[in-house]
Amino acid sequence: MVNEYVFCPRLFFYEWVDGVFEHNAETVEGTLRHRKLDRRSDALPAPAELEGERLRSRSVQLSSEAHRLIATIDLVEAEGGRVMPVDYKRGRPRDGDQGPEAWPSDRVQACVQALVLRDNGYACDEAVIYYNQTRQRVRVAIDADLVSDTLGVVRDARAQAESGRIPPPLCDSPKCPGCSLVGICLPDETAAAMGWTPSEHGKVQLGLFADAGADLAATWPLQQRQGELDEVRRLVPARDDLRPLYVTGHDLTIGKSGDVLQIRDGRQVIQEVRLHEISQVNVFGNVQCTAPAVQALCWAQKPIAHFSTGGWFYGLTQGLGLRNVFLRKAQFERANDEQFSLAVAREIVGTKIRNQRTLLQRNHADPPASILLRLRELAEEVATIDSMGSLLGVEGMAARLYFEHFGGMLKAQDEDAHPRFEFQHRNRRPPRDPVNALLSLSYALLARDLTIVCHAIGFDPFLGFYHQPRFGRPALALDLMEGFRPLVADSAVLTAVNTRMVNPDDFVRAGAAVSLTPCGRKGLIRAYEQRIDTLVTHPLFGYRVSYRRVLEIQARLLARFVTGELPRYRGFETR
Repeated sequence: MVNEYVFCPRLFFYEWVDGVFEHNAETVEGTLRHRKLDRRSDALPAPAELEGERLRSRSVQLSSEAHRLIATIDLVEAEGGRVMPVDYKRGRPRDGDQGPEAWPSDRVQACVQALVLRDNGYACDEAVIYYNQTRQRVRVAIDADLVSDTLGVVRDARAQAESGRIPPPLCDSPKCPGCSLVGICLPDETAAAMGWTPSEHGKVQLGLFADAGADLAATWPLQQRQGELDEVRRLVPARDDLRPLYVTGHDLTIGKSGDVLQIRDGRQVIQEVRLHEISQVNVFGNVQCTAPAVQALCWAQKPIAHFSTGGWFYGLTQGLGLRNVFLRKAQFERANDEQFSLAVAREIVGTKIRNQRTLLQRNHADPPASILLRLRELAEEVATIDSMGSLLGVEGMAARLYFEHFGGMLKAQDEDAHPRFEFQHRNRRPPRDPVNALLSLSYALLARDLTIVCHAIGFDPFLGFYHQPRFGRPALALDLMEGFRPLVADSAVLTAVNTRMVNPDDFVRAGAAVSLTPCGRKGLIRAYEQRIDTLVTHPLFGYRVSYRRVLEIQARLLARFVTGELPRYRGFETR
């Protein structure tokens, strides 16, 4: 962690304070190499027993009470009563004036290992960094200057963690593309949202090391350019390679065999899926999950979303999630701030109305100009509203106008040129016609996705800024989903109807209520997954990512506004 702090304080905060870690190719390779090294663990003789001995001890773990440090040392070489820690790195050394040199973060890590050895009574004045890519051993002298700098870094790292405030991201840094947490950190996006220039941002970064010694500050590598940031690099993957798993049958069981989930109908296995290939599991109705399957999914941080047979989203089963309580603490404090909540709510409602207007323009056969004009006026009116009650009134008026013309976007017809689906107005609890049944299920799927995102980021999904707290309602997830209702959920319903992914016989009626059959539910889920996986250009950052990725990006931007890292939150709007 000390190494990570010198490399990037923000990375240190995510891993140490938030407990967040994601693998990429480099970290997997390093993990496999260290796993091989750690297979053999040797005891290190006491200092008094080393006199005249020459030995090599692998995977030695020691701690220092004086400095409150703990280290697992890959290799300790002892000769003539002195010891030398050897740390293995997958990369290559930096090019120095006198030849290969250890990177600043590696030098500090080697010094930490030496300090731990010294505190346990061993004589240590030198360390070695072995760089696997070039197969070079680079020696590091443990002198007074390095010790002073290292202890300063340790103090700063501990103070940073205890402050609960995440450090600013690196600006236009060449380190970011290879970082496994770049999709969580969003360095360029955060810097662009802050409006910082690279030179200004560099001063902030260097200030983090002002007390850690001139040597570290001078060697801290930054890539800075004059002027504004030309473009935001798309460092996050456009799409997630993992896919949700849906289990929609009756009286099925989800079990586990090794790293494979098995869906059984009685004793017969009807489907298998590898655990590392899915992002979540969704169960509808009477589906059982065995204890080993639940434990494996919780361990892998892959949530289980529970739906009723009719598609009502009512709960999640998941692992412990983030250890950081600072975001939740800030969320609760901000939720009590009426002006802050109103600022977020205005952005949410304004974004929703503009996206509703955009969907009508895109899909309606002949959108009335008066309705489009009125929606634009309502969206502009939102910015001047000074109370939640008035905001609810404007949102309700816009929703009424939007749903009055929603039927004009349903284009599928039967052989006699009659509409296959009719829509008059929005109704729910229960939905009383097929289109409203589709809308309700689509909104439930979107609420599920954003509830999972809230948990992953560290939010409490049940405390929102616009939607008021209510038992069992994920208010913050509903806040975040407002702007995405037309773009994701409503669009998925239009696709399902207009492309005949669902048909009139995919519904059943019980009294006044209408619900989907298993076949109809599969059709809507397929349309929703296609929509959420569609690439779209982010209006703030200019790169193309899937809607599923956009949900996470927007939630992280809101988190940074809540913690004070960003000056405002801007909703997602498309043209």
